[in-house]
Amino acid sequence: MLIHPWDAPRDDTEWQRWLADHDFGQPAVNGLPGEPPHVQPLHFAHDPERNVVLTHLARPNPLWPALEADPEVVLSVVDDYVYVPGPWQAAPDVPPGHGTPTSFYAAVQLRCRAHVVDDPAEKAALLNRQVDHFQPRGGSARAAVGEAPYGRMLAGIRGLRLEVRDVRAKFKYAGHRTDEVRDRIAAGLAARGGPGDAKARDHLLHRQRA
Repeated sequence: MLIHPWDAPRDDTEWQRWLADHDFGQPAVNGLPGEPPHVQPLHFAHDPERNVVLTHLARPNPLWPALEADPEVVLSVVDDYVYVPGPWQAAPDVPPGHGTPTSFYAAVQLRCRAHVVDDPAEKAALLNRQVDHFQPRGGSARAAVGEAPYGRMLAGIRGLRLEVRDVRAKFKYAGHRTDEVRDRIAAGLAARGGPGDAKARDHLLHRQRA
């Protein structure tokens, strides 16, 4: 992922706060010889204090043999993306039709080393931590070995703990444009009001003020 200086996060807090609200991504795992990479959509729980990501997958998932052969993983999370028409980006001294269309988006890539969790008690604890993340108000029974309702299901999954080794983050929101152009883009996003436009506009204005 190319990251220009003007698209880089202002500090670690920016990408950490964004990732806290974006907990669905795609880990990419190198395929076995002769196979393409494996890419698996999934929910995850990021624990910044321990610098790990927690998730799980079904035991029959074809990702496991590749992961055991090469535990290096990139977890990719992309959201808040919009298409920006060329006229919105045109410099003040050129015709609107000469503006360059582009995409805005936020992206975080976590380079990780994977650790497979097969111990039943450890899997139960991992599942409970995931549920605590997604259901902080509770409402579901706790997973426990040998106990209903989830104990018998533990054999059908494998846990995955991703140890975060490096982070690459990008917030592509016209950071190199003039205030006049960014104001025009912000007005265009507000007027269009399409999917993602409000969040993209928030990113643009926040980074313009920073």
